[in-house]
This record gives sequence, C-alpha cells and structure tokens, in this order.
Amino acid sequence: MENWLIKRAKLDPNKVALILEHADFTFQELNSCVQLFASKLFTSGIRKNDPIALFSDNCFNGYVAILALQQLGARIIMLDTELSFDSLDYQINDCKPKTILISDSAPTAEIKKVAWNQTMISDILSLNKSSDYHPITEFDNNQVASILYTPNHNDNNDIGVMLTYGNYFFSAMGTSLNLGVNQEDIWILTVPIFNTPGFSIIMRSLIYGIAVYLIDGFNVEQLNKALINERATIISLTPSMLRELLNALPQGQNYNSKFRCVFLGYGLVDNWTLLRCNMLGIPVLQSYGMTETTSNIAALSFNDAENKAGSCGQPFFTEQIRIAEINQDNIGSIEVKSPTIAIGYLNKQQLYRSRFTKDGFFKTGDMGYLDEDNFLYLKGRKEELIYRGNKIIYPKEVENTYRSINGINDICIVGSPNGGDDQVPVAYLELQKNAYLSSATLKEFGRHNLIDYQIPVEFRLIDKMPKTTSGKILHTKLLQLNYKII
Repeated sequence: MENWLIKRAKLDPNKVALILEHADFTFQELNSCVQLFASKLFTSGIRKNDPIALFSDNCFNGYVAILALQQLGARIIMLDTELSFDSLDYQINDCKPKTILISDSAPTAEIKKVAWNQTMISDILSLNKSSDYHPITEFDNNQVASILYTPNHNDNNDIGVMLTYGNYFFSAMGTSLNLGVNQEDIWILTVPIFNTPGFSIIMRSLIYGIAVYLIDGFNVEQLNKALINERATIISLTPSMLRELLNALPQGQNYNSKFRCVFLGYGLVDNWTLLRCNMLGIPVLQSYGMTETTSNIAALSFNDAENKAGSCGQPFFTEQIRIAEINQDNIGSIEVKSPTIAIGYLNKQQLYRSRFTKDGFFKTGDMGYLDEDNFLYLKGRKEELIYRGNKIIYPKEVENTYRSINGINDICIVGSPNGGDDQVPVAYLELQKNAYLSSATLKEFGRHNLIDYQIPVEFRLIDKMPKTTSGKILHTKLLQLNYKII
C-alpha cells in the first residue's frame, strides 16, 4: 500500500489530523513536520530496517517520531517509560537497537542508566535536513511496523511482539466495521503510545483519516474538561480509568453532544460502573484483544450495548474466535485465527510457534465462552483461575462484585495454597482514604452476593495496587508486597 501518511496528506490535506491542548495540525501540516524530522533522522544515520527504540511519553515530538521512523522504514521498538531499570535493560539487550531515541519530556532517570547508545529528540531537531532523504513509497503488509513488549507468563522476561503494517490495517478494518467510524470522529489518545491500543490509534488515524486528540498522561480533570467542552467523539480507556473519570465528573455535567462512546479494553468492567455510565448517558463498548492480536478483535456494537451488557461483543468480521477445552462450567480457552495475529516473538520463535494449534488458531491464554448469538464473554486468564476442591473460582467475577462497595479503590483476588492442589481465594485491597471496612463486613457482603466457596478467606490491605501502564495488575509483584490483614 502507498505510504499511509503521504496518501492521507494527498486525500485530506486540510483536514485536522492532530489536536493538542493549544494547537491543531492538518494532515498536510503534520506530514510537513514528519518529513522534516525524518530527514534529520536520516542525517543522524538511521536507515531502512534499522531497529530503533523509542522512549517517549504522549507528546507531540514522540507522535511525530513514530511517523518519521515509518517514513524511513525503520523497525520501531516501543519502550514503556514507567519500567524499572532491570526491565528496560533486559528489553534493550534483547532487541539491540541501533539507538534509543528519547523524548525530552519523558522521565529519563531509569533509561539513562542503560548502557546503550542514546539520542535525545532535541539533538535530532538541531541537525540539518538531508538532501539525500526520500520517504519510502510503500508500506509492505509483511513489514514489521512495531515491536511492543508484553509480559511472558512462562518466565519473568517480557516478550517482544512483532506487529506488521498488515496487522494494523486489518485491525483498523475490523474496528471500523464494528464502530462505524466516520470522518467527523475525533479519538482521544490518553492511553500510552508505547502500548498496542495507543499505537493502534495513531495508525487508525492515518487509515481512517480522522483526528487524534493527544493528551499526555491520565489527568482526570483535563480529560473530563475535554470530553465536556471539546469535540471529541471516542476515547479508549481501561476499566480503572473509566471509574476514576466517573468519580471526578462534576455533578450535573454531561459529555459533549457529539461524544459517541468509551471504547473499553483491558479486561472486565464491573456492573456498578456500567450502571453509572447508563445513568449518565455515557455509551460503553466493551472489547477484547491483546498485544498479539494487534489490540481489539471483538467489541460490542452500539445496537447490542444494552442487551448484551457484560459481553465483549461479537468477533470482528476479520476474526475467527472459538472456545476449546471446555470445562465443567462450560467455560473454555479462547482461541483466535486472524490476519491481525503478530508474525512472531522477537528472539523467541519457538515460544511463538507453541502458541498455535495444529489448525492455525492462536491460544490466547484467556478463558471465556460464546453465547447462542456468538457474543464473547471473558472470564479471566487461565493461570489466574482458583481451584478450590472440585470448584473453579473466576477471580474477575469476585472482584467485580466487591467493586460495588463504596470505599474500595481496587481489588485483586488470588489463589493461596491450601494443601496439595487445593487453593483458597485471598483478596488484596486498595481502599480510599478514610474508608473503614472490616473483614467481617466484607465476608458478610460476600455471603449475600456470592456463592460460599467464592468468598475470600482473608482480606489483605495494601497501599497501592501494582499495575502495568495498561492497567493490568501485576500478580507476581502483588504477592511480594507488605500487607495488613483487616
């Protein structure tokens, strides 16, 4: 396919492509900025197929750097700006980039400790443009567009997931057919650009020809202000981000008249949050996907949002989803076949091949079921299920039940050994300030809202839930924290 940015600048030169807090850029203006920056990257010595790591927050320069590296045909390795030194050091030594391109506004304390060639974006901007630079004319469907790291459940080392331009194109097609994206849509990008959902929004903007409203970090007041006063129509959020936005929404305020939906990813959302959104007239479309599937592969449509609340929707037109290894609860392993599946794991192709069935379906590691109308319901990660006697506990169900209690900021249910293969559920809690909840009160709540075997045997209070930047709770770190039994 023709270079996406250049193509879009030809088709819609005067259409707004990027919105910042104090400035708008048309596709023509954005393309001019990108080409100038790409020329300077060329001057610095970056060439086609070079692996370049990008360490950037959601800033204008980071956004432009992604598009500029694409103009050169470089392999972009996105680094999480909130990772520890050990994780960054492992990822850098795993991907071996030609250089680490660093945004001047990103937190650099940890990345600066990594012994590797590093280049500040401000240093690139000071270079002269090159007369020998020419952008690549075509994006090959099989060309690696990005490498994004995701946790590896087999060991403590993250995996570099290789996603192609073809992966992103088919992902955009599936999302568009489901959401009915139109030329007037403006997608708020507040999830990190170094994660698959954030990177995908940048790619969708070029494919759809829609504007991105770029917001750095998760500032609830700024986001609610933008959703109320600006012309944003779609926002991608995690369940925890959505809860925080609702808690901070000024009483009596509603989002702007053009706002269409919260596109919700990263797992299950509790019924209380959905009810609050319904009362406030905020459409919520739950979705399902992962890094290896180039973000979403299923999502609710507007027509089904009310009747199928709690579902992740039907598989996109581009996807095949099936349930395998169905257990006693009629829940099974979610498997998918799709053109959005990553082409490999960097330096771990044997592990990548092991994730596929003989007939080519990718084993996601998630559990769920399809109802009679082919709507997908997610029950949680396979390795997080708790086996108590002959019963199976799905932690997300228990967590979502307890989230309706006022005073609980977050909760995570884990299995604790109870002799042999038996486990019992234990709850880790993060409470709001001045909230007082006792173990007796929480167990009594459980007796009225859960089945006896689902009720946690212990409630452990912690200061802060350890999470990835995409909002997923880090279970391995959770078990290492100090806690107080309440």
